[in-house]
Amino acid sequence: QVQLVESGGGLVQAGGSLRLSCAASGSILGINAMGWYRQAPGKQRELVAVISSGGNTNYADSVKGRFTISRDNAKNTVYLQMNSLKPEDTAVYYCNAGLIVKVSYTYLEVWGQGTLVTVSS
Repeated sequence: QVQLVESGGGLVQAGGSLRLSCAASGSILGINAMGWYRQAPGKQRELVAVISSGGNTNYADSVKGRFTISRDNAKNTVYLQMNSLKPEDTAVYYCNAGLIVKVSYTYLEVWGQGTLVTVSS
């Protein structure tokens, strides 16, 4: 099986920082893009940041200049460094990865279970 496990969420005051991690495990042949999404109460899930296998990145306009996405291919892990946090960043953050599983060569989009980030005023 293939799983994504997020960690690093929690409660932080406005202006503070938090670093999220997401590790992929299982029979993985390779991972293409990895990304972070978030969903606030009453809102649709939205893309926060994405990083390609080669390290190219894209960010939502609302987080540009504050968040940084990175990855460690040797560890099958993606990170999201969040600085200058605002109350509007409060949401459940989900990790996503596009990958190919071993043997079957099946392409999958896999989601983590989410980690809650709460930013207080």
